[in-house]
Amino acid sequence: MIRQTKVKTPRRPAPKKPSNTQKDPVGVYCRVRPLGAEDEECCIEVISNTTIQLHAPDGLKANRNGEYKETQYSFKKVFGIKTTQRELFEDVAKPLVEDLIHCKNGLLFTYGVTGSGKTHTMTGSPGQGGLLPRSLDMIFNSIGPYQAKRFVFKPDDKNGMEVQTQVDALLDRQKRDSQTSVPKTPSRRILDPEFADMISPEEAYKADGVDEDSSYSVFVSYIEIYNNYIYDLLEETPFDPIKPKWNGAGTPLRHNTEFIPPQSKILREDQNHNMYVAGCTEVEVKSTEEAFEVFWRGQKKRRIANTQLNRESSRSHSVFIIKLAQAPLDADGDNVLQDKNQVNVSQLCLVDLAGSERTSRTRAEGSRLREAGNINQSLMTLRTCIEVLRENQMCGMNKMVPYRDSKVTHLFKNYFDGEGKVRMVVCVNPKADDYEETLLVMRFAEMTQEVEVARPVDRPICGFAAGRRQRNQAFKEELTHRLEERGGPVDGESQTVLSQLLQSFPPLPPCEISGPNDDVTLPKLIEALEKRHKIRQMMIGEYNKTANMLKSILQEQDSNVLSKENFIQEQRGKLGEKDKMIQNQKNEIDRLEKKSKMLEYKIEILQKTTNIYEEDKRSLRHELESREQRLQREVSDKRRMEARMQGIVTDAKLKWEKECERRVNAKQLEMQNKLWVKDEKLKQLKAIVTEGKTENRQPHRPSREKDKDPPKRSASPSPVPTGPPVRPLHRRSHSAGGERWVDHKPTTNVDLDTVMQPNIPNAIKVTAPSEKALSKCDKYVLTHQEVASDGEIQTKLIKGEVFKTRGGGQAVQFTDIETLKQESPIPASRKRRSAETGPAQEGEPMEGDWTDVETRCSVAVEMRTGSNLGPGYQHHGYPKRKKP
Repeated sequence: MIRQTKVKTPRRPAPKKPSNTQKDPVGVYCRVRPLGAEDEECCIEVISNTTIQLHAPDGLKANRNGEYKETQYSFKKVFGIKTTQRELFEDVAKPLVEDLIHCKNGLLFTYGVTGSGKTHTMTGSPGQGGLLPRSLDMIFNSIGPYQAKRFVFKPDDKNGMEVQTQVDALLDRQKRDSQTSVPKTPSRRILDPEFADMISPEEAYKADGVDEDSSYSVFVSYIEIYNNYIYDLLEETPFDPIKPKWNGAGTPLRHNTEFIPPQSKILREDQNHNMYVAGCTEVEVKSTEEAFEVFWRGQKKRRIANTQLNRESSRSHSVFIIKLAQAPLDADGDNVLQDKNQVNVSQLCLVDLAGSERTSRTRAEGSRLREAGNINQSLMTLRTCIEVLRENQMCGMNKMVPYRDSKVTHLFKNYFDGEGKVRMVVCVNPKADDYEETLLVMRFAEMTQEVEVARPVDRPICGFAAGRRQRNQAFKEELTHRLEERGGPVDGESQTVLSQLLQSFPPLPPCEISGPNDDVTLPKLIEALEKRHKIRQMMIGEYNKTANMLKSILQEQDSNVLSKENFIQEQRGKLGEKDKMIQNQKNEIDRLEKKSKMLEYKIEILQKTTNIYEEDKRSLRHELESREQRLQREVSDKRRMEARMQGIVTDAKLKWEKECERRVNAKQLEMQNKLWVKDEKLKQLKAIVTEGKTENRQPHRPSREKDKDPPKRSASPSPVPTGPPVRPLHRRSHSAGGERWVDHKPTTNVDLDTVMQPNIPNAIKVTAPSEKALSKCDKYVLTHQEVASDGEIQTKLIKGEVFKTRGGGQAVQFTDIETLKQESPIPASRKRRSAETGPAQEGEPMEGDWTDVETRCSVAVEMRTGSNLGPGYQHHGYPKRKKP
């Protein structure tokens, strides 16, 4: 029964991955290729071994009005145009190969526009091998003596490895050798001249610290991602692109062979949540030449597929995967340990990304344009994933990274989640035509450097003692030496022992019988055979004695070995306990160190916070003191202002009291004088009214002054009438002065055809007031008509003064109102008292004389604002007081 040990990758069998807080940033390097022509314009300048500077081309400055400026970008290291492939490998890929041998994964990809040197950096040329052939050479130089035989490690179909026994591996090797289509690998391989002499012997590297007690096997696979589809470049097809059929004339019969396009592969997730290409061919290789020959076979198949399918190789991503399976040797140091927990599988992915130029530069049309758009979409998804990772790490967010939007990001998502180191080589072309694309590449590289990837955890250490392979090799050499000392080469040992045994027996007599009566030959032969039988029995007895003695010796040795093994097992148990104690102490020390660092960090934060608070306290105290001083100054200023304002108010109050008293006295004196003048006028009017009447009907009008005390006369001399009373003329309106007036008569007024009409000379007559008319005059009068309470129409002359405002306009302040009113004589005749009723009482005026029509028409009536008296009565009102 075939016994197989099935092991899954990655190297840790448990699905739960151990957490590791240590992180390393993505290593981003920059390589500048030489210009194609010396006179070509350059837009990149290497300032130092970590910084480059971009200059905008002159034509671009002219078109964009100098918008672009010189920008600098920093990298982990910058490789100039004189950098060799060896120097690049030492800094970029060599650490990844060392990690691969020590069971750690790695991802290395080149990024840049088409023609920037990505393929040359990854593959190289004869004499100038790139990162890929140098990595393979370093791997086989390091593990060459410790490689397992072919088919000891066998990949399964679920991203795992099967460890086979020596018998199963031998059967697989015999089956492979028996296949006529797969010839045996000759001792000296004839290399293809296209990739021969990639690496010179003096440039070979070898990793340090290789575990000699482990056995190794290398598996390679080569895939291509085109138009977001995955193709296996090592998958065997009916048409062999490497060895086509030839006709008699020596030309290939490609036109007679139907090309079968490759089938796309799908991505799957294994039980440890790692992504892999399902059904991808994995080839076990035993040397650098064989591995690179497999790679070159995939390259040729890729070229033929591109030619047959009419597509560009620069618009696809190529991924070369190197898997290294290793397992420790058993206790004897002869065979691989049949323990799945001790088998480790690590891989290194070398990715050559497609060119990252815009679709407008590709000059593609139709399906080519769509394919270019898909390639750009995959690169855009890579940028988006990097940007989301950076944002999550810098801002403490937990956004979902869109790995599944592209096959490239979905395949390598485990690396960004902490499954290995990630490094990127940015290849740039310094020519001016690629300036804008190079600028985008630099921005992406600058953003990628800020992403941190968890550091991979070291593999578990095997519990066997070190040096097992060396001891087994020394034992074999010693055994071979002893056998050679005993009698020749090891291969002739059995022949030597057989010849010695035959010589120790007595020689046989002649066996020829002369006739049927020959009684001598047979007895001699029987006697010789009996002697030989006795000698044989004696030798068997001696052999048994020797075997028993050897058996007792071996039993004794076995007992000694068993006791020693028990002692060793006991010591191992004690050693394990000590190791556990040491590990526990180390864990405790690590925990205390972390706690100490955390406390130191907290103390530092608290000290910084205390300093900030102290500084805030001092600033707030200083601000409080300044505000208190300012408040005291404001309070003192307020007190002084209150005292000052109180004095000003007191002075103003006294001043206005005196002014008011003076004005009141003046107004009283003026009103007394006016009252006296009106009284005199009333007396004269009374005399005029009573003139021409009969003596027996002397009118007597009640007067207000008879019932009152005589008013106080002013000190000014009163005018004394010198002659008979004369009927005074009607007092002229104030509007008859020499001022310039604006006569405002609305169009709605009704012409009454009265004898007395308001007539203002030199007046500007308007139907609506305007600023132009007001600016030319000093006075303003509005003629307004309304219906009185008795149904008659009365006319009001509203007068005012025109003055200029501060804004440069004109304003009117109304000062007086004159009223012109008509009355019908019919209602007055009804109220007139009849003369036949009897004479009037003494001292009572006759109403008929006063209300006569002729008398009324001959008297001018003047009414002022606020008058409540009837017609014929003169109102002594005060003019409206102006504000001081």
